[in-house]
Order: sequence, then C-alpha cells, then structure tokens
Amino acid sequence: MNRQLTSWFSPSLQKEMPLAVYGHYGFALLLIPTAAADYLEYERFQLLDSIRPYIESGKVKVFSIDSINNESWMNNSMDPRHKSVRHQQWNQYVYSDVIPFIKTQTSEDTAIITSGASFGALHSANLFFKRPDLINGCIAMSGVYDLTEYTKGYFDEDVYYNSPCHYLPNLTDHGILEQIRKSSHIHILSGSGDYEDPDAARRLSGILYNKGIWYELDIWGKDMTHDWPTWRAMLPHYLASRF
Repeated sequence: MNRQLTSWFSPSLQKEMPLAVYGHYGFALLLIPTAAADYLEYERFQLLDSIRPYIESGKVKVFSIDSINNESWMNNSMDPRHKSVRHQQWNQYVYSDVIPFIKTQTSEDTAIITSGASFGALHSANLFFKRPDLINGCIAMSGVYDLTEYTKGYFDEDVYYNSPCHYLPNLTDHGILEQIRKSSHIHILSGSGDYEDPDAARRLSGILYNKGIWYELDIWGKDMTHDWPTWRAMLPHYLASRF
C-alpha cells in the first residue's frame, strides 16, 4: 500500500499541519480523527489495514488529517470562546488547505467523502453539511451530532453553526439544501453496545428526513461497542457495498 506523509504551514491555524495519504487512485476518503487524536490514529488502530484491499485495488485514496480538538473543545484550560474560534479556524483549514490539496492529488472531479468515528463523526458530518459544494458525502460512525455534548454548557453562534442538530432544522437556503440532497452518500452508522448512542444517529436522521434529504441510517447490534473493532467492521463493509 502506497503511503506518503506530508505537512505544510496552515495560514488558517498558524501552525504546521501534517497529513497522511494512502493509495494511488479512487475517490477521496477524508478521515477525521476521534477526540484529541492525530492524523496517524487510524493507522495505529489498524483501520487502514481493514480497508487495505480497497486502497490497493484503486477504489479509494485515503487522506488522514490532524484534529485540533486538544486546542479547542477537549482543552479544559481554554476560554470557551477561544475554543469556538479555534474550531472555526480548523474548519477553514479543511476547506482552504486540505480540499485543494486533495484536488491536486486526485482531480477536480474526484468525489470527496468525509469519514470519522466518535467526535470525528460529528466533524465529518458537519464539514459536509456546511460545504456540500466542496464535499460529496460522509460516512459518520458512532457520532453525537449535537456539539453542546462537548462544550460543557457553552453556547454561541459558532457552536450553533457547527452543531448539525441545531442548524440543520433551520436551514432554508435552497441552494445548499439542493446540494446536500444530491448526495447519495450520507451514511449514519452506530452500534448498540456499550458507550454507543444510537439515538443520536436516529435524531440526526429524523432531521434529514424532515428536510427531504436522502440518508442511510444503519444501527448495528449490541455486540458493536464504542471501540475500534466496531469501526474496523463498519468502514470496510461500506466501502465494499456502497461505493
């Protein structure tokens, strides 16, 4: 499996940001880490090994980036407003830095699908819903889509506009809604085992239903806990059966 590591200084974040690329061809899968993890997390926990056949066959080319959750919502020593600003800066990094980089490594027409587990699921869904002109869909695994679950009671406009369960019900922009509706790859997955929250997936799905947005809700069994074996089962199954 071809593997390349690179980094560059992000003007949006004012820091060096690393990125890992796996594979040669295929649609682009943009992986967002869990919690306060880094761009190599999915490699360390063998999720890349679980999807190796689809990378090596040219079905998918994977781009794995850093989160800055430890500089925002996971940092208990920061002022909440600063956390909110930092989150917005990270969004801008993805849209202004990462998406153009993916285009140079694939093509202008290559589909980009975001994916992540746990906190990475919220980010992957949010990035898509906010900019469906740049991103073509998401595979969100074991997520909670209400950002206030992470903000410890803090709420401002930036929290609202990065919390799909808050802003999607009120989204009326016809152009954005139609771009979201064009996607055939909105996959919302959850287990039913320990520390999973399948009702969070159901709540997001209900919002999408009420907006006339196609989605796939897939609740797995009680043997699927909030842990890596679940995600190593989910992602290859979806790459094999939906793409």
